[in-house]
Amino acid sequence: MQQITYALVLYANVVLFILLFIYVYRRRKIIGFQLGMNIAMSAGGMLALTVGILLIFQYPFHFTWITILATIIGMLSGALFGALFDYQTMLTGIVNGFMLGIMAPMLGAILNDPFFFVIVLELLVFFMMSILVVSIWRS
Repeated sequence: MQQITYALVLYANVVLFILLFIYVYRRRKIIGFQLGMNIAMSAGGMLALTVGILLIFQYPFHFTWITILATIIGMLSGALFGALFDYQTMLTGIVNGFMLGIMAPMLGAILNDPFFFVIVLELLVFFMMSILVVSIWRS
């Protein structure tokens, strides 16, 4: 039952980040480079963190491949969000996605109560996404 729950949470996260990307893409002309850098860093990092942790909960014995996948997804999402603004922002998004993609499976592998951690993680991700949307809306 928990495997299905983690898969649904992972799917919901990916859909939310796609919707966030569409929202940022539509408003990219009014966003300053400092907010753009924060968007690229937080989006790449949050997606890498959630993908790495949720996949290590689902497939605990595939540590190497999950680390590689989480790192690639984090770097790509950081690059996509950063490329909306400039190259420096893209580089920052790539580096942050890389770092959190490497660290997320390690964090997920040492947890004792993964269900409670996923609830707290999803609340924090939703809070961060809400702050990003409000910041973009006010810019």
